[in-house]
Amino acid sequence: MVAGGGPLLPSVSMAERREIFVREHDWVRTALMFEPRGHDIMSGVIVYPPSRDDCDFAALFIEVSGCLPMCGAGTLGLATVVIEEGLVTPREPGKLAIETPAGRVDVDYTMNGEYVDSIRLYNVASYLHCADLEVDVPGMGTFIVDIAYGGNFYAVVEPQESWAGLKGMTTADIVSLSQKLRSALAGICDPVHPENSRISGVHHIIWCDDEHGSAADGRSAVFYGDKAIDRSPGGTGTSARMAQLYGKGRLKLGDTFRNESLIGTIFEGKVEFAINVGSFDGIRPSIGGWAQITGHNTIFVDDRDPLRHGFQLA
Repeated sequence: MVAGGGPLLPSVSMAERREIFVREHDWVRTALMFEPRGHDIMSGVIVYPPSRDDCDFAALFIEVSGCLPMCGAGTLGLATVVIEEGLVTPREPGKLAIETPAGRVDVDYTMNGEYVDSIRLYNVASYLHCADLEVDVPGMGTFIVDIAYGGNFYAVVEPQESWAGLKGMTTADIVSLSQKLRSALAGICDPVHPENSRISGVHHIIWCDDEHGSAADGRSAVFYGDKAIDRSPGGTGTSARMAQLYGKGRLKLGDTFRNESLIGTIFEGKVEFAINVGSFDGIRPSIGGWAQITGHNTIFVDDRDPLRHGFQLA
């Protein structure tokens, strides 16, 4: 989380700031996310003053693949840092309102002494964009996927004839299959958010399976970037998954959905209420989880360094 030193941006909406950042300051993202300062699965967030009167602060999400409209797991970490480090004074103790490029998100948090003990994120409106899309993946057969939005667009994949599930798959297997599926999807599907045309395209895939243990309702692996697998269950991914399940009649209002990551951590999702997203029937999902600060770092970008803006291995 960048607490200081990010590029100054004008006092316009975060959706507009995101476009300005990408156009004029993307070297900041690559310098922080790519090697030698980052790595292939690096994610980050830069804190800004809000442009909205109803928000405490604003957030710009950066990662190896670009500048995201929203990041759920990143927001859980962000809320933890700004409260524990005293960077933001909330208008109401225990609550935060954050302006993101995807819209306003709200956070409830509980304290244990001076530490944030737990967080619940009330995410942007999420919805099932289209169902049962057939995709021919060269060498892999035909896949049936759903396209759902939870702050980012996701291809939601469940076990089927062409894919038996996560059991026995390595992360390298998931990355390779994800790259092939996303490439195949690009030729047939280009969703655009009905209320924000700046948000478009399927850049994330969530591979969904049955629960790995009795503590969860499902298990998933989120693919993003060129070769990244989310270590968390995915905040926007879990939101998209719940929107998909709700859109197909498999979750109802008030239902919870505990989603497990590949490393066994769990986000507790909940379908809070129904909401229209353009002409689509959507939901307002919430995600419960936790985060912990692991360190402080001062990062230098030296103009003398030929690799100052970072690099990636193909």
